[in-house]
Amino acid sequence: MSHGFHGKILTIDLTSGKIGENTLKEADVKKYTLGSGLAARILYDEAPPDAAPLSAENPILFLSGLLTGTIIPTACKMSVCAKSPLTGIWNEATVGGHWPAEFRAVGYDGILLTGKSPEPVYLLIADTVKILPADDIWGKDTYETGEILKVRHEKHLVAAIGPAGENLVNFAAICFDPPNSRFAARAGIGANMGSKNLKAIVVKGQGKRVTVANPEKLKSLLKEQIPKIKENAKALGEFGTSGGAPAVESFGDLPIKNYAVGAYPDVVKISGQAMREKIWVKHYACWACPIGCAKIVKGELAGFGKFEGHYPEYETLGMLGSNLLVDDLYLLAYANELTNRLGMDTITTGSVVAFAIECYEKGKINKSDTGGIELKWGDAKSIIELIKMTSAREKIGAALALGVKEAAEKIGKNTVEYISHSKGLDYPAHDPRGHVSMALSYATSVRGACHLEGLTYFLDRGVPAKDLGVTAPTNQFDENGKPKIVFDMQNFLSLFNPLGLCKFLFHARVGHTQIAEWVNAVCGWDWTPDDYMKTGERLFNLKRLYGTRLGISKKDDLLLTRANSYPKKEGKAKGVVANLPKMLDEYYALRGWDDEGIPTEKRLKELGL
Repeated sequence: MSHGFHGKILTIDLTSGKIGENTLKEADVKKYTLGSGLAARILYDEAPPDAAPLSAENPILFLSGLLTGTIIPTACKMSVCAKSPLTGIWNEATVGGHWPAEFRAVGYDGILLTGKSPEPVYLLIADTVKILPADDIWGKDTYETGEILKVRHEKHLVAAIGPAGENLVNFAAICFDPPNSRFAARAGIGANMGSKNLKAIVVKGQGKRVTVANPEKLKSLLKEQIPKIKENAKALGEFGTSGGAPAVESFGDLPIKNYAVGAYPDVVKISGQAMREKIWVKHYACWACPIGCAKIVKGELAGFGKFEGHYPEYETLGMLGSNLLVDDLYLLAYANELTNRLGMDTITTGSVVAFAIECYEKGKINKSDTGGIELKWGDAKSIIELIKMTSAREKIGAALALGVKEAAEKIGKNTVEYISHSKGLDYPAHDPRGHVSMALSYATSVRGACHLEGLTYFLDRGVPAKDLGVTAPTNQFDENGKPKIVFDMQNFLSLFNPLGLCKFLFHARVGHTQIAEWVNAVCGWDWTPDDYMKTGERLFNLKRLYGTRLGISKKDDLLLTRANSYPKKEGKAKGVVANLPKMLDEYYALRGWDDEGIPTEKRLKELGL
């Protein structure tokens, strides 16, 4: 008997309406685990490489983590994977909350979606699986959709796209559990869903939890470990991710005025501490999470309206806050909720809004492009109207909906100087000039500039990685040894999404030795710490191969353009630009890739690929 997984993927062809199942082999699960790991194998093998991202031929795979739905701390994650409309390469958008565990209790490990429905539909997955008409909810925002479907299907959980997903905005998101929302957000996974005329997926668990091989061993491990996790991540529970914003600013890591400025003391006005004092109304946690970083905020932005829902997390604070020179907490929270309701990634939304304001400031666009609006930094009307125009693909929003790379190409006039991305994915709210290891991590990330694939800035701030031999704070500007650190951290973190774990476990000082023990207790395997790291390396290389087949190589392992070419003039990171070519050569050698960044046959054989 297999433990830790159901062994079934629900298959739905939206063109024909055919519903079926695929069976998983334990050997494949042991080699690739689940989540984005096995998803990469399935999509590499089955997705046509030349399929356009928003075509009926491009499949989407929702796949639970191996540990999702168990009692293991933070085992709440699901990966939603497809070729990205924003970047044209691999994308895995990972989500927590309660929806993934609820789905897994139906008795499946994932959903493979193919084809395209001729009309708007939603899925109902409970004791049976149904494809139902969505005419009455098409056009509704994510919160409205959730409210309607939860009344219609009592005690069910909802995942839905908003108008941005329907309009195929290249960075549309999927909202899970609205309004206490978690999002599969980056690189346009909501547009993938919208391209199939799929508005929502409604689930109700049937009590079919995965079996655990050694429940007493697992309980014994967790009894000792959970109190330590709570204590080590206490600040996250108290202030949420936004509580770290002032410290991030002090490290020179905060995005400010479209990455053009190096210091922003006013960030304290929009920090987690300020939110707790003024707009927080309650805390909540994802499934099986002892940390509880999530908060609900409530308030009103004068002249615009009320807000109530999930708080602005750090990435949102950075990209819709300091990046736009916003120091008004109520504007930040309102813009966050608006973006969530429309169903867009707040990171890329903040990036394109900042780009538009700078283009206007420097005369590259004018009022004829903006519908008569004068665009200004920190201005509520500018920001809110740009968000709405982008979701609707109206006026300048038609260009912004493409993402900054394509928007700059469309506008021209050397506006490429105002953007920052890698492989088409905008920088998140961590400036690679503030941590040179993040420059290398962004450049080599399998989906573009992703902070979650490396998290090396935590090491610079004193979070240890004892299993990797890092016990003291690393120097944020010293390039020596950083390729090895990035290599190790990417391999370590590469298994979090496949296992269904939140990466804040690393912040809580959980290492791969401990996680391997959890996997063994659940699945009955005999993983060693080395097995864990080799599996992580295998999955990272598999996703690189997905990109290699699409033409990704050294020419794409770059940082473009502002945050790589222009040193800051103030702040702790003043004058810093990482020497990326030097670090890349050492990194490729560690990876066993050739000089063009292509995995070698020798290394692939060593990894079982």
